[in-house]
Amino acid sequence: MLALSEQMFAWWRRVRAGRLSRATFKRYMAPARREILSLLREAEACPAAKTAGMAKQMLKLQAALFTFVDCAGIEPTNNSAERAVRHAVMYRKTSLGTQSDAGSRFVERILTTIATLRQQKRNVLEFVTAA
Repeated sequence: MLALSEQMFAWWRRVRAGRLSRATFKRYMAPARREILSLLREAEACPAAKTAGMAKQMLKLQAALFTFVDCAGIEPTNNSAERAVRHAVMYRKTSLGTQSDAGSRFVERILTTIATLRQQKRNVLEFVTAA
């Protein structure tokens, strides 16, 4: 499974860099997809409870596992989502929280604004100052 994963991501990096067409990527992924699903079905019957449980959960999501292969614009990882919420997570870990519902709403809104503006590559300070 690890070797298949490494190969899949190597192909994906080539697609993202424009060195491999999506059609070729889909063709390469067809046997890899079958093998990954076969390995997950095999792992589902594994005597190790954690391995079997993880495989079972992954198989429940098998329709979504390969969305990035079938749909252009979908990444195979959630790295961009993790980067988007990193600031909020760090704030929560280092702050003492808020003292009121209004304070909580302000923090929610300002952190959402910051994340959105960063995705749009807009200046946060200019936007907040103008608002």
